[in-house]
Amino acid sequence: MFISIDQSTSSTKAMLFDEQCRMLARANVDHQQYYPQAGWVEHDAEEIYQNMVEAIRQLVAKSPSNDSSPSGLAITNQRETVVVWDKNTARPVYHALVWQDNRGAALCRQLREEGYAKMVADKTGLLIDPNFSATGVRWILDHVEGAQEAAERGDLLMGTIDTWLVWRLTGGRSFYTDTTNASRTMLFNIHTMQWDDDLLRLFRIPRTMMAEVLPCDAVYGETTVEGLFAQPIPIAGVLGDSHGALVGQMCFAEGSGKVTYGTGSSVMVNIGESPKVAPEGLVTSVAFSAFGRHFYGFEGNIYSTGATLKWLADQLHLVNHPAEMEAEATKVDSTEGVYIVPAFAGLGAPWWKPDAKAGVVGMTFATTRAHFLRAALESIAYQVKDLVNVMTLGVGSETEHQHKGLSEICADGGPTKNRFLMQFQADQLNTPVVCTEVEDASALGAAIMCGFALKVWSSVEQVIPLRKVTHVYTPQPSAETDSLYQGWRRAVEKISS
Repeated sequence: MFISIDQSTSSTKAMLFDEQCRMLARANVDHQQYYPQAGWVEHDAEEIYQNMVEAIRQLVAKSPSNDSSPSGLAITNQRETVVVWDKNTARPVYHALVWQDNRGAALCRQLREEGYAKMVADKTGLLIDPNFSATGVRWILDHVEGAQEAAERGDLLMGTIDTWLVWRLTGGRSFYTDTTNASRTMLFNIHTMQWDDDLLRLFRIPRTMMAEVLPCDAVYGETTVEGLFAQPIPIAGVLGDSHGALVGQMCFAEGSGKVTYGTGSSVMVNIGESPKVAPEGLVTSVAFSAFGRHFYGFEGNIYSTGATLKWLADQLHLVNHPAEMEAEATKVDSTEGVYIVPAFAGLGAPWWKPDAKAGVVGMTFATTRAHFLRAALESIAYQVKDLVNVMTLGVGSETEHQHKGLSEICADGGPTKNRFLMQFQADQLNTPVVCTEVEDASALGAAIMCGFALKVWSSVEQVIPLRKVTHVYTPQPSAETDSLYQGWRRAVEKISS
């Protein structure tokens, strides 16, 4: 059995998986969101660590086999969110800057104006954008008194959340990250698979701050989880959440793809073992590394999907919980021309307009709560379609997949329970949407990598048959399907112009 930690933007989940990829138990602990000013989003990294320990305690207490230690502990995490900490005190010098944080936008504009966009794209596969970790580190070093000097002395370390958790779990003995998280920092060369000296100089980040990079299916250290286990267990299997979902959905073949519906959403397609140049508006990342091989992916990230639904419940109180939205939204046959463009943290791929603000287009006095909720759900499907339209221009090999759509797309995350959304998504994509038994595919992907690392499975072929499909939404596009989408595109242009 494997404990798999899914450290997400809003909470830390601990799950127990067996060797048949079945989830046996689960615990969840939320953490606080900090918004010091408009466009700034922060987390308390120490709170996240303590919440992870608490989630594991709760998991062990409800585990059906709490008389024995798990084989290993795997980690999948919110990517790009970055922590800078003092290695001597084990304390962060500032809150973690979250992937949604926009305070690096001015530096990104400056770097683009100075002509660095091509260099960054060529080396990292990424666009210069505050979504990625480098500008967050630069902001902390610039704004925390003495931080730059401490970093140059070698006293400060930086890392994405996986690195921070591994370092804390091992008492500072293991300072590692994996290839997938590294590839989202804007500091990692996806061709050499190393931290890039040119990029470190560009952002004035000392190399001593950087963790050693390992493949996803490596052993990262040992831990007792603050004494919870009598004997140390291996930390094995680490990768970013979107990459974990790709593995959890068994997208090991070139040209296979998935969409993860979470706080934000990620669409990723496996493009094989060569880091191809992504179509405009998308990025190329390391999809996963296992069995001595590196696989790459095209990806686009949407900043606000599940977060939009949570906002409607928590801030506007239109429903008590996002789970109630389907029943309300289906009380009407359409939105009657209402579009919500949820650019709460700017627009991500393929628009890449970090300064855009959220807005509503098309409201009249006849607009009801049901229209508004339906528009919010539809906005998720439209944003995914934006990405898939661009992505399918360059999926897979030059001859076999070029300019072809996906044969299917695998879906995971809480919103997959919303049948209206999943059917609307299939209709908009004109592609079957496949939902699997495990809602938390990211955590399953980490558990699979843990199994690879500990030699439970010796090949991907041994785990592919363990995928359990629960529902396939077959597209049923109507005469209005395309015109609805064109209305969305017009709404986005109005909001972002």
